Amino acid sequence: MDAINSSEDLKKIREKALENRKVKETSGAAQVIIGMGTCGIAVGAREIMKAVFDYIEENQVTDVIVTQTGCIGLCKQEPILQVVKGKSEKISYGKVTTKIAKKIIKSHVVQGNIFQDNVIQL
Repeated sequence: MDAINSSEDLKKIREKALENRKVKETSGAAQVIIGMGTCGIAVGAREIMKAVFDYIEENQVTDVIVTQTGCIGLCKQEPILQVVKGKSEKISYGKVTTKIAKKIIKSHVVQGNIFQDNVIQL
């Protein structure tokens, strides 16, 4: 990343970030976020991420961005998986297993239906 030497540099970075967000929102892409804090990893978050990637590859799902984040702050609900589609609000799912992760991707990301069984309120 280039150094920020002026307010103009910062303004350019902001404009680029806003443009990237706009492209994501208009394309209808979904973002899947997996909590990979220490507590999440301890209860299987890595396996959840692998299951998500496997489902996406096996079913040729497109327009999905998979990312990870640190601690979400609800250790009792780990592993946590979150889904954001376009401009819709972020939906968080708790106590996710590999089997449930695949159901969430199929239901929420592919079909557009929130998988109610594991929704948690943040």
